[in-house]
Amino acid sequence: MSSNSSSGAGSSFGTGLPPAVDLSAKSRPLERVIRVVLVASALISVAITFGIILALIEPVIAFFREVPFGDFFAFEGDFAVLPLVTATLMVTVIALLVAVPLGLGAALYLSEYASRRSRKILKPTVELLAGVPSVVYGFFALTFVTPTLLQDILNVGVGFTNALAAGLVLGVMIIPTIASLAEDAFSAVPQALRQGSFAMGANRMQTSVRVVLPAALSGVAAAVVLGMSRAVGETMIVALAAGALKNFSLDPREGMQTMTGFMAQTAGGENPVGSIDYNNLFAVGMLLFLITLVLNMVSISFVRRFRQVY
Repeated sequence: MSSNSSSGAGSSFGTGLPPAVDLSAKSRPLERVIRVVLVASALISVAITFGIILALIEPVIAFFREVPFGDFFAFEGDFAVLPLVTATLMVTVIALLVAVPLGLGAALYLSEYASRRSRKILKPTVELLAGVPSVVYGFFALTFVTPTLLQDILNVGVGFTNALAAGLVLGVMIIPTIASLAEDAFSAVPQALRQGSFAMGANRMQTSVRVVLPAALSGVAAAVVLGMSRAVGETMIVALAAGALKNFSLDPREGMQTMTGFMAQTAGGENPVGSIDYNNLFAVGMLLFLITLVLNMVSISFVRRFRQVY
């Protein structure tokens, strides 16, 4: 009798419960279809990436057959790309100086201070900024930021086009990206960490800065890098507000052309397919693609290194 009891301890025999149903053998055609769709989506994303690379390679090779690497990676010359790179980096740095503090501040407020009702109103309002067309931001920089804010109110000696106005408006544009992703990362931090901090005598500010922010560091880093990638690839704002002339300068008050601004200008000009100017467009595009790829790789490695699973 005892042997029967011990043998039935791991099953439903003698417990009054119905026998377990093996669901692994049940046919689920819909699940197979969903799995195929998900795998196809992943493969299509990879295929598109390789397609972009293949589309860039041939014109880039043709370009470097006529232009030496030294003339391309130079500060002066018709095909010099370093002034475009420095202008892109300068505008991006200015944008991050605006977007990171404001975006993280908004995310901390929504996650740690705002009531549920306020969060339902404020978060969609912040995210509305992401829906504004970039060309509207560009004209906003030209018609208000440069003449009114910088020249009249702040009395900054800037020209009609300048990197400072482009960076400021670009920073406003990427605030929703950083704020939304960072707020999701803060909300994912377990309440037990906050309660433990409060039990140790910390106030809400100390808990937010010393507990919640470090615990969500990987998500915050991903939000910042995603915002940076968007700033690097933005076109209309920098094409309208930054300038259309190559200018290697470290003064943001001057006008300068970014990589995306150069690409927009070249693509809209009269450059026959196969010409050296046409192929130069693809060379700059390939360099921009590689810069963005490196940023994403650094972000992934950083997130994996500091990611905390709760």
